[in-house]
Amino acid sequence: MATLTRDTYLEYQGVARILHNVLFFDPSIDLIGSFIAHKSIDSWPDYSQDESKAKQSINNYLKHWSPEQSLSLKLDYGQLFYGPGDPSAAPWGSVYLSEKQLLNGESTQSLMTFYRERGITFELDSNQPIDHLGLFFAVLDQIFGQLSEEDNSELTGTCIILLQQHLLPWSDRCLELMHHHAESDFYRGIAELTKCYLDELTKSLQIVPIQAQLFR
Repeated sequence: MATLTRDTYLEYQGVARILHNVLFFDPSIDLIGSFIAHKSIDSWPDYSQDESKAKQSINNYLKHWSPEQSLSLKLDYGQLFYGPGDPSAAPWGSVYLSEKQLLNGESTQSLMTFYRERGITFELDSNQPIDHLGLFFAVLDQIFGQLSEEDNSELTGTCIILLQQHLLPWSDRCLELMHHHAESDFYRGIAELTKCYLDELTKSLQIVPIQAQLFR
């Protein structure tokens, strides 16, 4: 695998940080305002031709954004990730990887062990299962930030295993459901951009994802 440049790691870190904030937290007026003020989509890296339509959809949404739309966007986020009832695109890995589709399943325990062995820690304000899609990007933010400062083969290996064994086996299905059930162009576009980003990491880090049986 070719050594990636510092600028590439910083780019990966920046995208991971945005995706963490978008996927893990309820959408706020400040978050959408930040997207608009910083022209985040205009400066989004080009990882795939598939992204152009997604970027256009998000930009069209942001162009016509007003604070009055905040509630409808929150409701869209809620129905995708939390319900009421069964969420349309559950963001937790164990829901896809366990036959009973329960939270904190065997795959979650395996991820907890992996984090503990690799010294990866983060603080959560809520009692949230650690295999939430958005939290993976918080960890990638940390990893790519460190790799931008020092080329570290052990840390690169940690990143590869995290993606190969713990995220990629189920993330495509989650993002497929997110894209299908999203009621706003914002979250439809984010689902596509997230997939293209993960495809880019898979390619650049030469990852062969583990194939797992999915139950959703």
